[in-house]
Amino acid sequence: MENTRSLAAWLGLLFKGILMGAADAVPGVSGGTIAFMTGIYEELIDSLRRCGPNALVILFRQGPAAFWRSINGNFLLVLISGVLLSLIGVARSVLYLLDTYPVQLWALFFGLILASTLVIIRMMSGWQRNSTAFFMLGTLLALLVTSLTPMTLELTPITAFAGGMIAICAMILPGVSGSFILLLLGLYAPVLAALKGFEWQTLSFFVAGCAVGLMAFSRVLHWMFERYHALTLALLAGFMLGSLNKVWPWKYTVAYTINSKGEEVALVQDNVLPWSYAELHGEPASLVSALALAALGAGMVLALEWRSQRS
Repeated sequence: MENTRSLAAWLGLLFKGILMGAADAVPGVSGGTIAFMTGIYEELIDSLRRCGPNALVILFRQGPAAFWRSINGNFLLVLISGVLLSLIGVARSVLYLLDTYPVQLWALFFGLILASTLVIIRMMSGWQRNSTAFFMLGTLLALLVTSLTPMTLELTPITAFAGGMIAICAMILPGVSGSFILLLLGLYAPVLAALKGFEWQTLSFFVAGCAVGLMAFSRVLHWMFERYHALTLALLAGFMLGSLNKVWPWKYTVAYTINSKGEEVALVQDNVLPWSYAELHGEPASLVSALALAALGAGMVLALEWRSQRS
C-alpha cells in the first residue's frame, strides 16, 4: 500500500494523524475512532502487529531497508508524526475549546461518532444474529466503561506499567479513550505530574507498558479481523455507539479532582437534557449551535464516505 500513495495521499495521512492526536488529548474521544472513521484502522493495526520479534529478525538478517518495509515504516512514520505534531500544537487548541466551548465541541464529536457508526453499519451487508449480538455486546461494554466511577491508585512502577498497557489498548480501540481509562484508574493527573516533573523512572515503566500493550493488543485485533471480520466490525461499531454516552454535549459535574497544576477539574459528570443544563448551570444550553455542529460533524463523515465510494 505504501508504493501506491501519491504525495496528496501522504499529506492526507499526516492530517489523519493530526486528527488522531487531537482526539487522544480529550478524555472521552479515542484516536482509534478517528482512524476508523478515516479508513486507515485496519492498516494501522496490521502495521503495529508487524513491530515485533519477527521484524528484529528481518533487521539483523536482511538489513534496515527490509525491516522498514516489513513494518510499513513510511505509513507509521507519517501517521505518528501527525499525532506528535498535534499533541505539540493542535491538542492545546482542542483543550482550550473544550474548556471554553464544551457543549459545541462535544456536539461536534457526537455528530462525528454517530455518523461513523451508521456508516459502519451500512458497510455490513446481511446482518445475522451473531452480528447483532456482537453489536449489542460492544454497545453495552462501552456504556459500562463510560459509566464507571473513577478509582484512586497510587502511581508506582507496577501501576504505571499496567496503566500504560491498558490505556494504550483503549487508545487504539474505537469508542474508548486511553486518557479516559487513565482517569478511571485515577492515574491521569499522576502521569501528567510525572511527565511535568521529568520522573524518568516512572515514565519508563509507563512507556514500557504502552509498548507491551500495543504489540499484544494489535495482534489480537489483527487476528479478529482476519478470522471474524464482520463480527469484529459489529463489535467496534457497538463500541462507538456506546461511547456516545461519554460525548453527550450537556453534562453536569457532580465530583471534581485536582490536576497536576493544582486546578479543579471535572471527575464525575452526569448527562442532562439541554433545558436541565440551562437550569443547573444558569447559562444558555447553546442548543442551536450544538445541533449545527453535530450536523456538521455528521456531514463531514458522510462526505468522506461519499468520496471514498466515488474513488
